[in-house]
Amino acid sequence: MTNLRVYVLIVAIASVYSTQLWAQKIEIGAGLGAMNYKGDISPDLQIGTAKLGGNLFFRYNLKKDLSFRASALMGSIAGDDKNSSDPFNQQRGKNFSTTINELSLTAEYNFFNYQYHRYHKDWSPYVFGGVGFMKFSPRDNPSADYKQNQIVLPFGVGIKYNIKGPWDLNLEFGTRKTFTDYLDNLGGNDPSLPKTQQNDYSKGDMYYYTSLTLSFKFIKIYCPPN
Repeated sequence: MTNLRVYVLIVAIASVYSTQLWAQKIEIGAGLGAMNYKGDISPDLQIGTAKLGGNLFFRYNLKKDLSFRASALMGSIAGDDKNSSDPFNQQRGKNFSTTINELSLTAEYNFFNYQYHRYHKDWSPYVFGGVGFMKFSPRDNPSADYKQNQIVLPFGVGIKYNIKGPWDLNLEFGTRKTFTDYLDNLGGNDPSLPKTQQNDYSKGDMYYYTSLTLSFKFIKIYCPPN
């Protein structure tokens, strides 16, 4: 019986210890930001047409310089030919609004070893890249028979800053490489459209997300006995 009690005690201590180690690597967060688009209706990035987006994420900090992140992004993009400097776009006069829901898995590389330290605030620039899945829904009826569920490749840069204790701020700019030309509900080479509504500025539309997020690390701080 004594050996059994010792075994149970060892397993319990090991479980608590491993849970603490796991918890120190876990981070959750949420944020708000601006979503922009570049494509047929907006061949140049138009800051004035930015729409609100929101994101949630779960981050696993594998090492001081490497993290993995699972994210959900919800928002919308919009564009208007009248805001373009191209006379062709201005004459065409098309506009659109599209909602986007995205799930992604990315890896982050911190240029500085980034970790919580009780004696100072830490910070680091970082880059990220990965793969995602998005569903987009145009405001108007689809102009052609195209898939609204698509694979995307998110990548970008950001800065992490420790506010206090487990609380961090992240400022990030991310680009989404897509494999569709219909985020704006207007294909660049659609024979069903009149010539006055066609162009080929983009072989695939892209969208961008600039965000400010607040995150929380599950950190166990050791307090020495008195």
